[in-house]
Amino acid sequence: MSTTEFTDIEKRVTLWGVAIVFLLSALDQTIVATAMPRIISELNGLALYSWVTTAYLLSSTVMVPIWGKLGDLFGRKPVLLAGILFFLAGSWLSGLSGEFGPLPVIGGGMVQLIVFRALQGIGGGALFTTAFAIIGDLYPPRERGKIGGMFGAVFGLSSTIGPLIGGYFTDHGTVSLAGHVIAGWRWVFYINLPLSILSLFMIIVKMPKMSHQAKGKIDFIGAALIIATVVPLLLALTFGGHQYPWGSAMELGLFGGSALGLILYIVNERFASDPILPLELFKNRVFTTANLAGFLVSMSFMSTVAFLPLFQQLGQGVAATTSGLAQLPLMFGLFGSSILCGRMVSQTGKYKAFMVGGLVVTFLGIWLLSRMHADTSRLDLAWRMLVLGIGLGPGQSLFSIAIQNAMPITQLGVVTSSSQFFRQIGSTMGVAIFGTFLTANLNSGLGKIMPGVDVGKLRAMGGAAHAGAAPVLPMFIKVIISDAITSVFFLGLYVVAVAFLVTLLIPNVPMRDRSLMGAQASPKKDGETVIPAEAHL
Repeated sequence: MSTTEFTDIEKRVTLWGVAIVFLLSALDQTIVATAMPRIISELNGLALYSWVTTAYLLSSTVMVPIWGKLGDLFGRKPVLLAGILFFLAGSWLSGLSGEFGPLPVIGGGMVQLIVFRALQGIGGGALFTTAFAIIGDLYPPRERGKIGGMFGAVFGLSSTIGPLIGGYFTDHGTVSLAGHVIAGWRWVFYINLPLSILSLFMIIVKMPKMSHQAKGKIDFIGAALIIATVVPLLLALTFGGHQYPWGSAMELGLFGGSALGLILYIVNERFASDPILPLELFKNRVFTTANLAGFLVSMSFMSTVAFLPLFQQLGQGVAATTSGLAQLPLMFGLFGSSILCGRMVSQTGKYKAFMVGGLVVTFLGIWLLSRMHADTSRLDLAWRMLVLGIGLGPGQSLFSIAIQNAMPITQLGVVTSSSQFFRQIGSTMGVAIFGTFLTANLNSGLGKIMPGVDVGKLRAMGGAAHAGAAPVLPMFIKVIISDAITSVFFLGLYVVAVAFLVTLLIPNVPMRDRSLMGAQASPKKDGETVIPAEAHL
C-alpha cells in the first residue's frame, strides 16, 4: 500500500495510539525494579524475586521475531491488537497476583505474578516490534527519521523514569476502596489498564488495514527452535555468576542447549519454504552491520543505566528516590538528541554521520562517568550524565531506520523485529557481562568483609531503601563499591569503541522518498527480494 493513501488524521491517531503502548511496554522493563522489595515482602517471594523480571524478558524477547513475521503475513493491525490484548490481560492479572490466595495449578502469589508477567511480556514483544514496523508502513524512509527519533526518545524516557514512577507508586500509591486496601505496588501494573484501553480504541477506530505483499505460512518448527535457542541463552546470562557459577553444569548445559538450538534453527531455515528470519538477510551489509552495532550499543547502554542507581545508592549513600531523580539529566539529553537527530536525518536524507557522532559523544560520556568517585557532587554527576544522554540519543532509532531503508516493504516486519531482537539480547548480555565483572571487583575489594557479595545482593540492599532513607554504609565501603562500579563504566568504553568501528562499516545508503515497493522490490525466482546493490556484502 502506498504511504500516500493514508489520511493525515489516520496517521496521527495511529501514531499516538502506538506511542502510548510502546511507552508502556518499555516502561514495564524498568518500573518494577523499585517495587520489588515491597512485592517480595507481601507475596513472600524472596527465593523467586529475579523471575519476575526474567519472565517478562524471556517471553518478550522470544516473541519479537515471531510477531514480526506474523505482521508481514497477516498485517500489522491484527498483530498490534493481539499484542495490546495480551499486554492488557497480563497487566491486570499481575496487579491481582496474590489477592485471592493460592490458585489451582499456578500456586501462590509470587508464582502467579511470574506467570502473568510472562503473559504481559508476550504482548510487550508485539508492541515493541510492531511500533517501528508501523512507522515504516505509514511513512516513507526519509520521513521515518523524525518519527523514529520520537519513539527512540520515548524508549529512553521510559528507561530513566521507570524506577522513579515505580518508587512513587510503591511508597505513596496505597489506597482503600470500599474497605479493601490496594497496595501501592499494584498500581505499577494497573496504570497500564486505562492507557492500553485508550490505545486499543484509537487503533481500532483510526488505524486502516494495510495491505501486504508477503505471502506464505507460519514456520512453526522455526518458531519453536527460536524459543529453544533464546530461552536457555537468556537464562544462562541472567543466572550466571549469581544463582549458578559460570562453569557449573547448569550454566554449561544452558549454553550447550542454546548452541544446539541455534544449529538446528540454521539447518531448518535453510530448507524452510517461508523462514521466520531468512538467513539471506545477513548477506545485506546494512542489515548485518547495523544489527551488530545496535547489539553493541545496547550492551554499552546497559553498562551505565543498570549500574548508575547502584553507584548513587551504595557508592554515594543517597536514597532510592533521589537516585531516580538524578537520572533526569540523562533523560533530557537522550530525549533531546534523539528527536533532533531524527529530524536532521529526515531533512538531510543521511544517517551515518549522526550514528558516528553519537558514538563519539557516548564514548566521552562513559569516560566521564568512569572518572567519578564516592565524593563526586550531584552537579558534577548531572552534567556528565547529560553528555552521555546526548550521545545515546541517536542510537535509539537510527540503526532500525537504516535497516528499514535498505530492505523491501514485504520484509519490513521481519527486519524491524530482528533489530529489536538483537538489541534486547545485547541488553541482557550487557547486564550479565558487566555484572560479572562488577562482582569480581567487589569480591576482590570486599571479599574479607562481605564474603560472597554479588550484584543481586547489592541491588537488594539498594532497592530495600525506603524513599526517605538511604543505605547506611561506612565511607571506606562506599569507596570500594563506587570504584568497582566506575571500573564497569570503563569496561563499557571498549564496547563503544567496537560499536564505533562496526558503524564505520555501515553503508551510507541515501534515505528514499518512498518505500521499496513495486519495481524496487521485485521478487527473484528463488523467492528472495532485490535489495539496493550498495547495501550488499
